[in-house]
Amino acid sequence: MLLCIDCGNTNTVFSVWDGTGFRCTLRTSTEHQRTADQYYVWFSTLMAHHRVPVEIDACVISSTVPRVVFNLRVLCDRYFNCRPLVVGKPECRLPVPPRVDQGTTVGPDRLVNTVGGFDRHGGDLIIVDFGTATTFDVVDADGAYIGGVIAPGVNTSLEALHMAAAALPHVDVTRPQAAIGTNTVACMQSGIYWGYVGLVEGIVRQIRLERERPMKVIATGGLAPLFAQGTEVFDHVEDDLTMHGLVLIHEFNRNAE
Repeated sequence: MLLCIDCGNTNTVFSVWDGTGFRCTLRTSTEHQRTADQYYVWFSTLMAHHRVPVEIDACVISSTVPRVVFNLRVLCDRYFNCRPLVVGKPECRLPVPPRVDQGTTVGPDRLVNTVGGFDRHGGDLIIVDFGTATTFDVVDADGAYIGGVIAPGVNTSLEALHMAAAALPHVDVTRPQAAIGTNTVACMQSGIYWGYVGLVEGIVRQIRLERERPMKVIATGGLAPLFAQGTEVFDHVEDDLTMHGLVLIHEFNRNAE
């Protein structure tokens, strides 16, 4: 079975692919101090809980946190006896290389989403990923990543608002009942929710103007279903786009050997 690991700034997700579907998906907080042994104890315990055997024979990793990759490599080598494929490293090939400014490093998560999105929806895509940052990935007609937009993430903005204004509390991200809030919490929730709906719609509109062609819009990330309730700009909402892309990249590299 293939272990797909998506390590983001906030959470790290492990998904086990058996060749036909994902048997188990597990999520933990991203901590660069966590050792390979700690990863394995956590992983094997939850796999046993889900009654999925730990029969991993291949691993693929996408990580936006470089310091975490070493211990994930050790995990794969020590406990699964395999060398992981790491997206973004020279030895990891992509079906279509990105077309960006020379010397630019593209985040592995954005490359993986591009591969997964193109496989499911074809080219001319805008992939909106609601993560620690809210990213917009533009995929060309042939499946190449050609650039995008990086905006502050929803929770990052909420935390900054709370830190900068002592009188403002922590609030949950939710769709408010009305745009006009009648108390502090409702005002903050409205500003965040409708503010990000407006941000997404505005950036998508500008990208479409620059591309001068129809562009499908795909939403992914934990908050994607919530924001999809407030706008019709999304053509599809994908909850496993990154993991699907990791499976495709692993298969592409295995077949290229």
